[in-house]
Amino acid sequence: MKRFITFGEIMLRLAPRGNLRLLQEQYFEATFGGGEANVAVSLAQFGLDSAYLTLLPTNDIGLACTRELRGFGVDTSPIVTKPGRIGVYFVEPGSNMRPSKVIYDRADSVIATAQLEDVDFTAAFSGRDWLHVTGITPAISSNGAELTREAVRVAKQLGLTVSCDLNYRSSLWKYGVEPQSVMSELVPFVDVLIANEEDIQKMLGLEAAAVDVSSGELDTAEYQQLAETVFTKYPQLRLVATTLRESKNANQNDWAACVFDGSQFLVSRKYSITDIVDRVGGGDSFAAGFIYGLNELSDLREALEFAVAASALNHTIRGDFNRVSPSEVLALMGGDTSGRVKR
Repeated sequence: MKRFITFGEIMLRLAPRGNLRLLQEQYFEATFGGGEANVAVSLAQFGLDSAYLTLLPTNDIGLACTRELRGFGVDTSPIVTKPGRIGVYFVEPGSNMRPSKVIYDRADSVIATAQLEDVDFTAAFSGRDWLHVTGITPAISSNGAELTREAVRVAKQLGLTVSCDLNYRSSLWKYGVEPQSVMSELVPFVDVLIANEEDIQKMLGLEAAAVDVSSGELDTAEYQQLAETVFTKYPQLRLVATTLRESKNANQNDWAACVFDGSQFLVSRKYSITDIVDRVGGGDSFAAGFIYGLNELSDLREALEFAVAASALNHTIRGDFNRVSPSEVLALMGGDTSGRVKR
């Protein structure tokens, strides 16, 4: 069995109940979440050997976080602990025309201030087959960027497959560098690139003229051109997968994806997701589903469809983590959308 590991920052997530606004609520639901941790949890839920590497504070919150991850079957042995703080983020769920809102409080977290000597990437990655990172950790600080760059460098040196979800976060790139300058040093180490159209434009500085990221309607005909442009700039890539979200309002999105392998361009089935429970972590569940599909299913088409179905289900679950099994995803892929009670 292949062994997978992800690297990045996990945070304490605080959210009001229901659709209350942040300042309406006196009590917050405390859970954990973060792009790379979400992928590690999903892979473990799918039955794969999944490990997570991060830095956590040596206090009860760090301990609770580790226990939470371990409870999902994630191998937490690579996690490094040191004095400091965990990053926090607040989620205000949207409703109808009011969008969801995320407020970050993650400055000077243990991973944002960590030095290269704090992490032994060679030891963490030895015996592993696949590393997954995102563009979020490089956005939090110059230290985070340096750590992620070293992670992908060591991974390729050891022969791991590297996947990266670009994950552009406009509110995080505040330490005086442009995303393109950082990501241009990371993406050459990547084999499988995952993104949406805005990620590609903002993080890589690449555009397809007819792709409008502010529109709720997406023309999939332009996405092959965008993927070809990415392949031209980064010819070492094996795959570029692009998620396609058509946001009608906070409660209703159409959801699909496409993938390009340098020759064939595939577009998935589209799901109309109504009454969204929680869309935070939707892209991470796609990434995890795609990694699972590439390694466990028969072909690229099945991998793409599995990823989209897994992510569609994640929109029905509160919290960052996607708590679904492969059988549930395969049932949705097979057309079971009835929602009938299973007895």
